[in-house]
Amino acid sequence: MGFRPLHDRVLVRRIEADEKTAGGIIIPDTAKEKPQEGEVVAAGAGAKNEEGKVSPLDVKAGDRILFGKWSGTEVKVNGEDLLIMKESDILGIVS
Repeated sequence: MGFRPLHDRVLVRRIEADEKTAGGIIIPDTAKEKPQEGEVVAAGAGAKNEEGKVSPLDVKAGDRILFGKWSGTEVKVNGEDLLIMKESDILGIVS
């Protein structure tokens, strides 16, 4: 099943954080927080302004992004847990 977000929405796959700290301490699954970094899987065409013109998104498929802790809606696409969020929920692109 293919999935293409509409308007200014993007489909994001979370990137799992490291299981060890810099000091070598292993973090158990119960103490981990949800990662706030992800990869854009698909992006919509863009939002329409008042004149009806589409303004393209700043992100594209393959970009690594940072987003807010409670951003997006969790969905399952092809058995994979992904997030759908608006472009405004994205904090920045990681280069």
